[in-house]
Order: sequence, then structure tokens, then C-alpha cells
Amino acid sequence: MLVDRSHADESLYKRESEVIYGRKHGLAMTLDVFQPLGKRNGRGIVFAISGGWFSAHRNIDGFARRGSWSELIKSGYSLFAVVHGSQPKFTIPEIREDIHRAVRFIRHNAKSYGIDPKQIGMIGGSAGGHLSLMQGTAGRDGNPKASDPVERESSRVQAVVAYFPPTDFLNYGAEGKHFDHYIRRLLDGKNPYLAALDFHSHDREQNWYERITDEAKVREQLREAAPVTHVSEGDAPSLIIHGDADKLVPIQQANRIMSRFKSAGVEAELLVMPGKDHGWEAEPAELKMIGDWFDRHLLKNK
Repeated sequence: MLVDRSHADESLYKRESEVIYGRKHGLAMTLDVFQPLGKRNGRGIVFAISGGWFSAHRNIDGFARRGSWSELIKSGYSLFAVVHGSQPKFTIPEIREDIHRAVRFIRHNAKSYGIDPKQIGMIGGSAGGHLSLMQGTAGRDGNPKASDPVERESSRVQAVVAYFPPTDFLNYGAEGKHFDHYIRRLLDGKNPYLAALDFHSHDREQNWYERITDEAKVREQLREAAPVTHVSEGDAPSLIIHGDADKLVPIQQANRIMSRFKSAGVEAELLVMPGKDHGWEAEPAELKMIGDWFDRHLLKNK
């Protein structure tokens, strides 16, 4: 996780806590809204509250201590801290549905939040970076026939910033290396993140979830869950920030998707942080770069 020792100045914003953006399995899904007390620029940023695909409302305050949080608020951005269904209970395909819903909810309520529905960006670190890139490459159009007006909205975002994101679970650290094998070797035989990739299918006749064990089907699910699979022309401009000493998510993951972005003609940039592992104290230059990235690319959609 990206660490910054400065705390977001609470005098900069007003906070609306635990706004319900959707429901599933009888449970409410929530996000917190942070709006500048000063001048607003009419743009919104979705923060993916996710580390190892674990998400909890109590973690929002930790994210709010990041330097990027205060800097974006000072620049007039409204921030939306999204809590998704957390592993080990929910898997990446289910988590993705939560993110789609959250972006649609924000876009549907853009007027009440004082933002332009065509100027929504997304940022996250590690698993949050993965989810941000998934939204930038695989956001969906709305369903114009949906009875729920929220579901009629697009879940696409217009710009992405991703810190040290996993991008390819079947080629992780090296060509042909499986994510699980890499992590287990790194963590003495343990993989605390695997539950997010323990895929299940819904048997409608029996109305239960059955674990997918067929190797070919598992590999297909792993491909579907990877941002590199979805890169295509017209994807959201994406800035990736990655330390070249990262062991948990090797910088090979950033390089892999950057080559796909280049081939597809997607505007993307990789900021390599020399000597940095999986997290560091935010530096002024990178904070400025984040602000500039969102300013430049969201304004294109005005």
C-alpha cells in the first residue's frame, strides 16, 4: 500500500459516510463522499478501497492519509471512496460487479454531487490498481432497458491512475508463471490472496454456487480477470506508478500492460520509482503527476 505520513486536512472537505450505492445478497454496499469546502472543479475521482482484494469501511481513513487525497481535494476534486464485497467471501468477478455498480451510481447522481458525469477518474493501489485498470479497460455501457435507472448508466471511467497493479495472473513475474506459484514461493508456501481467484459458477437449476475446478475453465477465468486481456483502442488513459524493487507485484506486470497499451494506441505512461518496493512515502513529484494526469485527461471530456 502507498503510505504517506501527512494526514488529509479535514478542514478541506465535508464527508458523507456510508452512502448506499447498491445491495446484494441482502447486504448494503457503501461508499464515502469527500467534497471540497473550497472551489470545486466539477470532476470526480473514484478511490478503490482495496488491498489484496480485501475491502472494509474502516480502511478509508488510512487511504485518506495519502498525499494524493489532500492534493486532489485542494484542486477541487470530489472523491468517492468505494468499499466493495471483500475476499475471502467474494471473488474478483463479484468484486468487479460492485465497482461497475459504484461508478454507475456516482454517474447517475453526478448532478447532486456537482460533478460532470463525463469527467470521472479512478485510482487505486495494488488490488485497487488492478480494479482501476479493469474499469479503464473493461467498463461497460448501461442497459437502456433496465428498470433501475442506475443500471442504465455507463460504468466507464475517463482516466486511471494505478499504483503497482497486478495485470496478468497467468504470466506473473515471468512468461508462463502462474500468480499462485509466484506468491507461494515468495511467501513460504502461503497465498492469502488466492480466495479472490477461487472461481465459482452459478447452477441455476439447483440454485447453488459450484467451484470451478476444470483447469481450462480456471485459466479462462484468470484471463478474464486480468486487465491485459481487455486492452483495446479507446481505453481510458492510464498512468501506472510502480517501484522497480517491488517483490509482491513485480514491475514486469506494469511493463506487460504497457506494451499492450502501446500496441492498441492507448495513451499510457509508466512512472518507475527506483529502489521502491510495494509501498513508500509519497513524493511531491509523483503527487503533481497524478493531479496533472487527471486534470489533462478528464478535461478532454468536458
